[in-house]
Amino acid sequence: MTESRAARWTLPVVAAAQLLVVLDGTIVNIALPSAQDELGMSDASRHWAITAYLLAFGGLLLIGGRISGLLGHRRAFGVGLAGFAAASALGGLAVDPAMLFGARALQGVFAALLAPAALALLTTTFTDPRERGRAFGVFAAIGAAGSAVGLIAGGLLTEYASWRWCLYINVPIAVLALIGTALVPKDLPVRGTGRLDVAGAVLSSAGFVAIVYAFNEAEPRGWDSPVVLGLLAGGVLLLAVFVLVERRTSDPLLPMRILAHRARAGAFIAITLMILSMFGFYLFMSYYTQAVLGYTPLQAGLTLIINAVAALVGSMLIAGRLYGRVPNAALILPGLLAAAAGMLLLTRLEADTANVLPLFLVPAMVLTGLGLGLVITPTAILATTGMGGHEIGAASATYNAAQQLGAALGIALLNTVATSATASYLAENADATLDAAPVHGYTIALAVATGILIATAIACAPLLKATRTAVHSDEDHDEPVLTSY
Repeated sequence: MTESRAARWTLPVVAAAQLLVVLDGTIVNIALPSAQDELGMSDASRHWAITAYLLAFGGLLLIGGRISGLLGHRRAFGVGLAGFAAASALGGLAVDPAMLFGARALQGVFAALLAPAALALLTTTFTDPRERGRAFGVFAAIGAAGSAVGLIAGGLLTEYASWRWCLYINVPIAVLALIGTALVPKDLPVRGTGRLDVAGAVLSSAGFVAIVYAFNEAEPRGWDSPVVLGLLAGGVLLLAVFVLVERRTSDPLLPMRILAHRARAGAFIAITLMILSMFGFYLFMSYYTQAVLGYTPLQAGLTLIINAVAALVGSMLIAGRLYGRVPNAALILPGLLAAAAGMLLLTRLEADTANVLPLFLVPAMVLTGLGLGLVITPTAILATTGMGGHEIGAASATYNAAQQLGAALGIALLNTVATSATASYLAENADATLDAAPVHGYTIALAVATGILIATAIACAPLLKATRTAVHSDEDHDEPVLTSY
């Protein structure tokens, strides 16, 4: 099979897998009330339908990246697809909450294998910088638009079919991708000791799960809760010990050189804080359009389509075509600032603002979507450029883990800011209208997100300065490497 033919098949197959992973982060959200009624979930336990997936996915990503290298990325990709499809079918057949929660956790387990394998396959298949830019543009577009599409698909499926189809829909997508995997070029398992870094695996998984769960519990318990503080302190301590262990082991789960490269570190910082801000943005737009503007869930989801389309343009038509021709900073920094401008515009909203859709929502959706697309494409490539052997899987897993961490922190942190600002507004304005307080809370949280994005651009500028991807042939590999011009 020629390289071009292999590339033609690899991209749609990997794109389908990326759609599965991203879609399931949000598609169940809208279906949750219906599932709760049918299965008899309590209000206190219902969040596990989402949390179980996120914890298993994020906590096992580094292990999934290593297993992907040991099995061979194509084989691991196939196993991940098959397992994800089976877990989705199991969730759709759930007869009680425990069965649904277990199935969602199982989805997360296989997603943790599937996501790094998919990114690794894309990295090893596309070696020319321009082809790689276009391929990663498609990959990034799905990642950027997938969350919004998940909300829309969840609303449509729940309203016109059943909440169970929010899980069943994964099965035909996974099966088609699994069939297409036969046309993806084979890769060999990574040679090495074959031993798993058990200490690193336990420490990384426990640390990540503790931190993400702390973020999840911060909303109901408060940031000053002993449980939240204990989980955060424990998670940070576990990850600190993990770094010490990885620096000393001969075959680390996460080689420290992945994080030590300045441009790669900048990419990880940029994507983490971009996702943090965007997930808060999606949350507030869902609340604002439905609770304040009176949109139906479907109408609210369709509003987010503007953001999804803009993300497609930013990732495929701009970043995908320019990657390799311009420095990485020329894509990532404008992307961060464009998203910041979109959120800053919304900080001017008030409860009685007129012409909200054309004057505020549409420009904000366009700017944030373009910004997200411009950031995801180059950061995804930077995460794996210059990596070889099992390091590709580790770098891919780290990139996915950065996004998961950003999403969890964004929802918890920005929602806490919004609720605190809302409470303060009500305390100071006893005669406030019903909508004035929450809108004030949303604008304060979006102002914080704007500040985070601007600070991220300032912090990443020296890390990304004058780096571009070029191909250098050397004795070890012909992988693209990061070069300063």
